[in-house]
Amino acid sequence: MKYYIIFLFLLLGSRSFAQLPIGFVYVKEQIPDLVVELRYYGNYNFVGRHVDGYYENKLVLTEEATRALKAVQKELQNKGLLLKVYDGYRPQRAVNHFVRWANNFNDTINKGIFYPEVRKKNLFKEGYIATRSGHSRGSTVDLTIINAKTKVPLDMGSKYDFFGKKSWVNYNNISNEQKANRRLLQVIMMKHGFRNYPKEWWHFTLKNEPFPNDYFDFPIR
Repeated sequence: MKYYIIFLFLLLGSRSFAQLPIGFVYVKEQIPDLVVELRYYGNYNFVGRHVDGYYENKLVLTEEATRALKAVQKELQNKGLLLKVYDGYRPQRAVNHFVRWANNFNDTINKGIFYPEVRKKNLFKEGYIATRSGHSRGSTVDLTIINAKTKVPLDMGSKYDFFGKKSWVNYNNISNEQKANRRLLQVIMMKHGFRNYPKEWWHFTLKNEPFPNDYFDFPIR
């Protein structure tokens, strides 16, 4: 019996017996060449530190969103490109962390990088922070396009999670190349069933998401 348990542990490896709710998957198991950099797992984000609920750099999404994302990846590969994902499913406890952070007006460690022109007390009013997030429903993803060989992201005209008009999809004061890159991302994601949030060029939600009224809180591990 002891050897059987050891065998199971080695077989499961890094999964560490973690189980996802029915309908959710670890996306890299379905799209192995997807590049994943969950920003809230590390400290390069607007909060400036690791965010509650992110215990591993593992992208989780619903099965339906994953299938659609796989189709996007396949089409981009034919162009010598790939997807890079910054966030997918987001536990409600992470959203709660954002709310606590936003209410602490003295904590502005990364203001100069992510929200230099927005006063922190206005983050709720201007729609950058909310008590609920579509990410917690499991079919919303934040992403960009990268060169398949160099892994360098295409220039989208603003960094991921930048709070400001520069991140709006139709912002005009960027180069023609940056506009073309945004258009490519918009067109290919919409083609495969996603809709965009107009104030964030990186933010897409599956149109026919399977859990439109549910907000989950299981941790990412």
